[in-house]
Amino acid sequence: MAEPSAAAAAANGPGEPGATVRVPVGCDYDVLVGRGCLREAAALLPERVAKVLVVHTASVRELAETVAVGVRERGAAAYLHEVPDAEGAKTPAVAAAAWSALGRADFTRSDAVVGVGGGAVTDLAGFVAASWLRGVAVVQVPTSLAGMVDAAVGGKTGINTPEGKNLVGAFHPPAAVVCDVDVLRSLPRAELVAGMGEVVKHGFIADPRTLELVEAGPEVALDPAGPVLAELVERSVRVKAAVVAADLRESSLREILNYGHTFGHALEQVEGYTWRHGSAVSVGLVYAAALGRLAGRTPADLAARHTTVLASLGLPVAYSDPRAERWAALLAAMRRDKKSRGATLRFVVLDDLARPGRLEGPPEDLLREAYAAVAQG
Repeated sequence: MAEPSAAAAAANGPGEPGATVRVPVGCDYDVLVGRGCLREAAALLPERVAKVLVVHTASVRELAETVAVGVRERGAAAYLHEVPDAEGAKTPAVAAAAWSALGRADFTRSDAVVGVGGGAVTDLAGFVAASWLRGVAVVQVPTSLAGMVDAAVGGKTGINTPEGKNLVGAFHPPAAVVCDVDVLRSLPRAELVAGMGEVVKHGFIADPRTLELVEAGPEVALDPAGPVLAELVERSVRVKAAVVAADLRESSLREILNYGHTFGHALEQVEGYTWRHGSAVSVGLVYAAALGRLAGRTPADLAARHTTVLASLGLPVAYSDPRAERWAALLAAMRRDKKSRGATLRFVVLDDLARPGRLEGPPEDLLREAYAAVAQG
């Protein structure tokens, strides 16, 4: 796996403080990052849209109504459609209810969907848009940190099944993504902290400056009103945009974005999706670093840096369950990971900072040893 050009893209740095910047995802669409740019979502819909389904959770209804006002001001009809919070939104039943709403309102291929909410909502809204009439336009308006820096950017959509996370889905690039950093001011601290798991991941795989900003002041980095968090959002978006533009369908390079996710997704599943995604990814990053170190790939000091950086933000860095069946369940879940090929498990590991690579078919005793390292914290 070649070193990503995303590192160079992120190193270009953010725009002027307080300005709304456009980060292109290849030639396909732009991601807007700024403050007070929520209303711009309506302007980014395709020109001939007559109806828009605004998918949202109860907690962000006011923001969804703001988007709906913008839709109506441009002469289109807006339909608010509420869905459950978090992973509860990503079920076949919830998707079916959204399809029914589209059908009852006679949505055609020239109409659109807007997702307003966290990463689960943008995943669902994108999947509903991808599957309705084999594809209608979607604009994503993430309202969580994890949604802004990860889920809403890149065109991955999906829902969960009892067998695993995101096993049903489609690649469906949005028409645009709007990241209004001001909405993070009302985000519960626990959600803000969890979202930093994805931010730190981007730092390790592509943008060392992100890690430096966090290490210089974790509390400053977590201030939603301050300039550092806005810069971290933009830097993460630039990393992901560069990778996605080069590999939309995850055939090679895009796999680096799954660093820490093989174990993280497995942890989410065995815990019944009671863990926040970013928290599970945090433990997954520590696991991947331990696995890379044990395989002779990741330098020991770099592996240790994972724990230090993540813990400074208040993210979990350990997971311990002594039951043998829990390890068996985690291993089975990892074998269903999207990167697996046949019976071969594949992990993203670091050969150095910002130098991700692929580890294929590690022996089970090595996987278990890495699990023991995570259990020790």
